[in-house]
Amino acid sequence: MVDVILNSNSDKGLINRNIYGHFSEHLGRCIYEGLWVGEDSPIPNTDGIRNDVLTALQKLNIPVLRWPGGCFADEYHWKDGVGPKSERARMINNNWGGVEENNHFGTHEFLRLCELLGTEPYISGNLGSGTVQEMQQWVEYITFDGESPMANWRKSNGREKPWKLTYFGVGNENWGCGGNMRPEYYADEYRRYSTYVRNYSDNRIFKIACGPNEDNYEWTEVLMREAARFMDGLSLHYYTLPTGNWQDKGEATGFDEAAWFRTLKRTLHMEELIVKHSEIMDKYDPENKVALIIDEWGTWYNVEPGTNPGFLYQQNTMRDALVAGINLNLFNNYNKRVQMANLAQIVNVLQALVLTEGERMLLTPTYHVFDMYQVHMDAQRLELNYESPAYTFGDETIPQLSLSASRNAEGVVHVTACNLSHTDELEVVCRLDSFQTSDAASVSGRILHHDDFGAYNTFEEPNRVQLADWSDLSLENNELRFTLPPASVGVIALKA
Repeated sequence: MVDVILNSNSDKGLINRNIYGHFSEHLGRCIYEGLWVGEDSPIPNTDGIRNDVLTALQKLNIPVLRWPGGCFADEYHWKDGVGPKSERARMINNNWGGVEENNHFGTHEFLRLCELLGTEPYISGNLGSGTVQEMQQWVEYITFDGESPMANWRKSNGREKPWKLTYFGVGNENWGCGGNMRPEYYADEYRRYSTYVRNYSDNRIFKIACGPNEDNYEWTEVLMREAARFMDGLSLHYYTLPTGNWQDKGEATGFDEAAWFRTLKRTLHMEELIVKHSEIMDKYDPENKVALIIDEWGTWYNVEPGTNPGFLYQQNTMRDALVAGINLNLFNNYNKRVQMANLAQIVNVLQALVLTEGERMLLTPTYHVFDMYQVHMDAQRLELNYESPAYTFGDETIPQLSLSASRNAEGVVHVTACNLSHTDELEVVCRLDSFQTSDAASVSGRILHHDDFGAYNTFEEPNRVQLADWSDLSLENNELRFTLPPASVGVIALKA
């Protein structure tokens, strides 16, 4: 049993809704077949965007969606993706499978998708192979409300009024696929390019610089020292690999207990990365003006057998649900610096929410975690004090319990909880300081659990893993009691 103290009046700042953001790259079947089927497709669609996927994603109230990459972004030339589709230039997707990209899904289509989802667009600009002028003109095309060559071109392509665009990334992974740059060189290039990412009309751009890969603390040091005053956010990328080996990352399914444990241990490394990068940011930005943007995170395994290695298609099990729950709890708990996160990726790629196959679609365990956790969006984080019991496998130990808590505008307190152990249930007693219980007080919850910790949904059995009502909850004398089954993720709602 573990004792927890939750102070329901301990406001620890707002949990930015953008922590629950997502990422869509021109990679494999994420865009084409996943989000976009085209207006002439027999699959039901709205302006070419498939309706079943759209409906599923709308239920999550996705706050922000990143596009067009990823590595694809620094080879993407936006002018090839506007105008009549029959006249759009074709290109080779050099990063992902060497397949042909017909550019049928471009700026107008992406921003239409964002409108249908009710989400904020986050566009990654091409610093690696693009020009300053190209980036400047893209922002002008999207946001300028007036007379100019780019605004007029937008109007001739069917969009009279400009779009609102808040988030703009000035390059992506420029330490790697975005140009193999040194941090000093990229810092100078960022300063140059970002100068021309202008605020047109009443639109205001939140500029995001390419930050470090994993534990490259030198990159953060240089970027903050040389360019912090020119940026609003600094990105961080970290993927959870069960093996830690990029050549053989481990399998998405059929894994053993050791792989389960190693995966959760590696995903917990995210906390160390947040803490250490934040310490560097604090040195140059003590007022927290620059946000930490974790715009690529999630699990990365070997691709599913028989699929294109460049498409990064993988299954999604209860292990991925735990990875999602752990990371989202961490992002909530470090809300002072972490202001956005984008799971990689939204459909059919890596740790996807949704998988499609022709006309069929299924929801993954990760989807259900985001469904539960969306209650934290724009809520006040609450302080939790507890000491997690140890979860030991072999000669290694990690915490068994992961928690976060918040209070929304209506005064409802939500607690999200993960039991990392694949064998042992966990009884939790949570004392609710400053929580006014009465006859009208209530507690309810939902839980994601399966007796098989490797369980996943298939197109033949799409509801094998799904949310259920959580009945093992009690609220009495300002004490919340609940039991987490092994390998489970849950959410509890407390109404005073």
